[in-house]
Amino acid sequence: MSRRRNACLVRLATLAVLLTLVTPLHVSADNPPRLILQITVDQLRGDQPSRYYERFGEGGFRYLWEHGAVYTDAHHNHANTETVVGHTTLATGATPAAHGMVGNNWVDRETGETVYNIEDARYRFLTPGAGVDARTEIDPTQRAARSEGRSPSAILVSTFSDELAAHTNGQAKIFGVSVKDRGAVSMAGHAGTAFWFSKASGEFVTSTYYLGRYPDWVNEWNERDLASGYGDGEWQLLHPQETYLFGDSDDRSWETDLAGFGRTFPHPWGSADGKYFTTLLTLSPAGDELTLDFAKALLENEGLGDDTVPDYLSVSFSSTDYVGHMFGPSSLEEEDNLLRLDRVLAELLAYVDEKIGLEHTLIVLSADHGGPDTPGYSNSLSIPGGYVDPDSWDRESAITRLKREFGVDGELIERYQHPYLYMSPQVASLGDAEREAIERAVAAELARFPGVSLAISSRALEYGNHPDTELIRAVLRNFNPKRSGDIYVVFEPNWFINDFDGLTVASTHGSPWRYDTFVPVVFAGSGIRPQRIHRRIDTVDVARTLAACLGTKPPSGATGSVLHEVLTE
Repeated sequence: MSRRRNACLVRLATLAVLLTLVTPLHVSADNPPRLILQITVDQLRGDQPSRYYERFGEGGFRYLWEHGAVYTDAHHNHANTETVVGHTTLATGATPAAHGMVGNNWVDRETGETVYNIEDARYRFLTPGAGVDARTEIDPTQRAARSEGRSPSAILVSTFSDELAAHTNGQAKIFGVSVKDRGAVSMAGHAGTAFWFSKASGEFVTSTYYLGRYPDWVNEWNERDLASGYGDGEWQLLHPQETYLFGDSDDRSWETDLAGFGRTFPHPWGSADGKYFTTLLTLSPAGDELTLDFAKALLENEGLGDDTVPDYLSVSFSSTDYVGHMFGPSSLEEEDNLLRLDRVLAELLAYVDEKIGLEHTLIVLSADHGGPDTPGYSNSLSIPGGYVDPDSWDRESAITRLKREFGVDGELIERYQHPYLYMSPQVASLGDAEREAIERAVAAELARFPGVSLAISSRALEYGNHPDTELIRAVLRNFNPKRSGDIYVVFEPNWFINDFDGLTVASTHGSPWRYDTFVPVVFAGSGIRPQRIHRRIDTVDVARTLAACLGTKPPSGATGSVLHEVLTE
């Protein structure tokens, strides 16, 4: 053997030893964690943790960011960034085009009725009267529900939790918990059990899809009536007001004062028997605190992580979303809410560490979507933005002209159900060629309206009659022929609807713009090496990566890639 070749082999052997020393012990299917803890923070925009990072304690966001693999450029790649859409994407690794949850609501083509995403009349609530009370429900998505039943049946593909159940022959314990029913149901999948907070009853409930009766521990938890303990109390600032970034911005004209909750601190919840009491709890950190307490009880009583079979728990925290809608992401309320959420996360992780050990737990934190700043806040910084009123579109002169041109009597546009516009039944009854011509003409006119960036008909999407742009690709990932409306509408950046059937909000999400798609993705625990990864990833990668970590097959509709930084090389 030559001296040169011998020296080369020595160098290669040395390099191999060094690689062995520095390569971290990542998650491996050969040594699976005892618990997969998937945390989803509703409407947590990707920049928000870093915005307040210096104010956080040691055990919550800081633990995850300093002990985890942090992806700094993670985005949802679909166009309609709403709650059930994002949650189901994280759960399945599929785009809405495949998993079918194209929006929080859609219109049933056969009945003409608005469908709430997880409603299912076949599976009633286990707690009588625990369904949505339209008189007190502020969430327009929830108010669309017509039946007191819930199930994951409308999700068209499998979730990671489904695949874990199949992989373990049903031995894995699988649960989803959230204030929002759609936040719990989507993550628990078809094979798990979901619990959510009922504003009507003030309890955590489920449906007969999952259980025939409540376990004793759930009844005991509900009998404690923790929600009523907030009665006659108020949401107060955690720290002196002058220490906050938005400490001098406590009263903004665009903020929503709902039922006496006010626009300034402290925000009173009112008496426990008040009409809006439980709703106001969810508009504050109290909603996350109740979710935490129930999740801890579930961990203890269901014995998650007690054996070598990996279990799964999804906890979706909803207060960030509700606070963002009422006050905006750049508000004193949202700032305080996130500081309090940090404490909630720290308590949850400490409890998991005590019961199971974080070294035996694979944690992934992300969000279902981000959120835009309010037009008022943006305008104060000379950034353009405003509100859109689709209800006025059918009366616009351009649409009136199209009615005459195509001989349409009455309405041309029947309704707008975000993000889709639906044509009137008269248009729907026309032949394909004439209907396509009308939809193309309406879309062209809509694109000229103030606040509208793009309007494209579903027929154009289905038949490929469209330009190939990133924006349209995002719309295509949201397109399902059986559930999508007639024309997909994208508003200009920082323009959106703020009036929902008489409820005026400060801010709302649902666009393909980066403030709505940008979310955190962090994997931590279970031997993961702390690191910052700055390459672009998509949220469809999360479920694929979890499947690879546990050695399950990918969820049936998954299109994402495995995040190699999380796995053993």
